[in-house]
Parts: sequence; C-alpha cells; structure tokens
Amino acid sequence: MSVYVGIDVHRKRSQVAVIDAKGEVLANRNVPNGAEPILKVIGGLPPGTPAAFEACYGTSWLVQLLEDYGFDPHLVHPSRCKAIASARLKNDKVDAAILGQLLRADLLPEAWIAPPPVRALRALLRHRVHLVRLRTRLRNRIHAIVADYGYDRPAGGYWTGPGRAWLATLELPVVSRELVEDYLGLIGGLQARIDRLDWEVRQRARSDPRVKVLTQLPGVGPFTALVILAEVGDISRFASARKLASWAGLTPTVRGSDRVAHYGHIWKGRLGMAALGAVRGSADRQALPGVRARLPAHRQTAGEEDRHHRHRPQAGHPRLAPAHRRRARRSLPTRHAPGSGAVTPPGGVAWPRVSSKINLSRAPARARRID
Repeated sequence: MSVYVGIDVHRKRSQVAVIDAKGEVLANRNVPNGAEPILKVIGGLPPGTPAAFEACYGTSWLVQLLEDYGFDPHLVHPSRCKAIASARLKNDKVDAAILGQLLRADLLPEAWIAPPPVRALRALLRHRVHLVRLRTRLRNRIHAIVADYGYDRPAGGYWTGPGRAWLATLELPVVSRELVEDYLGLIGGLQARIDRLDWEVRQRARSDPRVKVLTQLPGVGPFTALVILAEVGDISRFASARKLASWAGLTPTVRGSDRVAHYGHIWKGRLGMAALGAVRGSADRQALPGVRARLPAHRQTAGEEDRHHRHRPQAGHPRLAPAHRRRARRSLPTRHAPGSGAVTPPGGVAWPRVSSKINLSRAPARARRID
C-alpha cells in the first residue's frame, strides 16, 4: 500500500502526517525535532516513501535525515503551496495533512533540493559575500565620521598605507577617534578571514574544469563562475535558456498591473552580476564597465512595458499613444501636406493637429449654417 508523508516543520517541533493511497489520515502527530521522535512516526514505512515539507528556516537536517533512512524528500514552495491549498481552518495538523494530500495528488509546487556538495559551496560563497558586506558597512561608518568634521577622503582612499597614515593624523574628538579605531580593528579582523576565503575560492576554481569555461566570458572571474555553478546547480533542471535567465534575474518581468520589475533568484541575493566586482583586483572588477555596457537595461523600457497595448487601435492616436511614442514622434522630421493642416511623418501616414486641451470624449461640434 502506498503511503505519503507531510511534515510541517517549525523551529523546535514538527507536525508529521501519514496519508494512505485513498487519502485517509493514518497518523498525525506533533513531535519535537530530532531523528528519534520523527522515526517513531515514520520509521516503519517502506523505503522510498515520499515525504513533503515546506522550504523554511533550518530544514537541512530534515533533508539529511530522510535521505539517510531511504525516504524520498520533496521540498515545497511555501507561497505557491498556500495559494493551492487555502483553507479556512489553518493549524499545524491541517497543514501537515494538506502537504500529504497534495503529494498524493501530485499537485506539489516543488523546489530543487541541492546535493550536499552544492550546499557546501553555496554556504562558503554566501559567507564571503556577507563578510564583504559587513566590511563595507564598517568602512562607510568611518567615511561618515570623517565627513562630519569636514575632511574629505584622500586620493588613494583610507585603506592603503598612506591613507591609514593620513587617517591617524586627523584631529578628531576622543569619542570619534575611539569609534574609528574600533571600526579599523573590526575591518582588520574581517580582512584576514576574507583573504582566507579568497584563497579557498581560488583553489576550488582551479580544480573545477567548468570554471575555466565560464571565465572565458567577458567579465567573469573565478568568484563569479563559482557563484553561477553553486546557485544554478544542476542545469538540466531548466527546460530552456530563457527559463534559466528568468530564474537568475537577468531578464526581469514587469507586470501590467503594478509596473514593478520582478527580479530572479541570483539577482535578489546580489550574487549574480553584482558579484562581478566582488574580488578586488581580479578580472571581475576590471571588466565590470564593459559587461554592463553589453547587458540590456535591467528594468524594461516603456516600450516593453506597453507590449499589451501596442496592437490596439487607439494606440495609433497621437494623444492616446504612450509618452515615449509621443516623444519619438516629436523628434522625427515632419512635413506639412499641401493644402491641409495635417502633419505628415516620413512614413507617409498623416494624423491631424490636435490641441493639448482637446476632449476626446466629446463629439466635434457642427459648424453653424449661415444662409
């Protein structure tokens, strides 16, 4: 008999539901997180039993537990799962049972579970990104303190040898000097760890032949290549290159209702093209302006946003056309058709002159007849 497991995971406890092939709930228990309590509920199930759980904070241990004991784990997209199974009564017991029912009906919006080597590489690269961001915040604090007393940064910056010496000679109050020294000490501690991570990244890049292929692209260095490999993972899970680019955020979509650009996974985490300048002094940082020049705009233009209206009849009217088309028409050289007040563009299609105060909802008034 086929059975299905739905697990509603929380920080300290989890709700485990077991559903049979007919949809009947065989068990639905709330247990503390850990191998033994969960195996007491599902340990007697046959190997290969599918188990579904939502992607949330701290679920790596559950993935490892299910894989070690022969279960088939299924990671669920939380927001899409709530859209499918919206229930008036919502609690942990209902959520776990719904996950099992959706798994039984094959309606789960699943997410890809990265294997352990990919997860380890992601953790390493994201750790370096977080340390670099923290170092940048500390440097900005020093910039703010120095700017409060009217000092401008030197030509070489604060972080070189001459810049540090110049910073030490500034006449600052006692409290401000103490803050600057504390920030410099923290920056020094972070820099040592960032250098260690840079060395490890270079070693991993040298041993991976895929990095050598990716670094042939303009502006892609070892760090960016490893970020692409770690975040994408198994590239065969994408049906086409268009879907891969959309997932990465290189082709953001603009919804017609809110006109807001929605970015993808890598771009949201600032691990994609933003990582081009992450490794100081490498090819990534040097080629960043050239790569940006080759890339299209990250927000769609007004013409792309208006793609739903461009084939409608009223779009050809000069006052109903979008603003970017009206500006383009004004910039075109025009000529007046002989014997008429119409303006004819180079294409040969004439449209009438209209006043900016015209009311398109009213019909034109008839001319008064004078006999």
